[in-house]
Amino acid sequence: MSTNPKTKTLIVIVGPTAVGKTAVAIELAKKLNTEIISADSRQFYREMTIGTAKPTTDELKQAKHHFIDSHSIKDSFSVGDFEEQGLALLDDIFKKQDTAILVGGSGLYIKAICEGFDKLPSASPEVRDNLNLEFKTNGIVPLQEKLKVADPVYYSQVDLNNPQRLIRALEVFETTGVPFSSYRKSTVNIRPFRCIKIGLNLPREELYQRINQRVDVMVKDGLVEEVKSLLPYRHFNALNTVGYSELFDYFDGKTDLHSAIELIKQNTRRFAKRQLTWFKKDKEIEWYNPFDIDLNSII
Repeated sequence: MSTNPKTKTLIVIVGPTAVGKTAVAIELAKKLNTEIISADSRQFYREMTIGTAKPTTDELKQAKHHFIDSHSIKDSFSVGDFEEQGLALLDDIFKKQDTAILVGGSGLYIKAICEGFDKLPSASPEVRDNLNLEFKTNGIVPLQEKLKVADPVYYSQVDLNNPQRLIRALEVFETTGVPFSSYRKSTVNIRPFRCIKIGLNLPREELYQRINQRVDVMVKDGLVEEVKSLLPYRHFNALNTVGYSELFDYFDGKTDLHSAIELIKQNTRRFAKRQLTWFKKDKEIEWYNPFDIDLNSII
């Protein structure tokens, strides 16, 4: 096996939620006898299982995974932390193998490993505190409206249901007067490995049907009970996400269960659309139908 780092390859598998990334990644990992790094920002958290569609116990046995159940919702874990830890992990994997697999639908986390980021300016604690207070008092909509005006570029890319991301972008803008998106256009950091980027997608109606069916399975598997058990921790940012926020409103008496479940489906479809918008801008990605892909052609 060569020890020249330039011969090392990271196969990156991306795409919208529910498209079938996990199955393809596992089959590829088995063929290559290598390990998988998850770049799904919600699957890091061990308390969130059903609503994040983590790989099953059987799937986890088929290939070694990293960053699944690796953190608690109480932990502070940023995309910068993921970049640092993920690169260190890749260094270890590449000492044993020539290839590794990175899979997920969180575009920022994929970019962190493949390219890195500009060093973001420190935000004023006062600005951050005021934004957090606004969110606590008035909810997420005012933050969304502020970001739409301040930084329409990032507004079109970010998960609009994630207050942590919205607050981070707004605090940078309000501290510096410069849009958050402008800090994310620097020269790509040179990595000691090459990236092969594989995108998975399906016709829209088929993808949306899979999303709706997945939500129904989540509910059958105990999603409502999982969210109920997390009510004491709902103030942690990790839980301000699709599949959890809607059911918190149900437990608050703001909506009925059927409406909450339908809203989860709707918000997940919207999230999938934003994921595709993000990934379609990357011209290095080769797109495939997950059920027609020839893995041998990738290897």
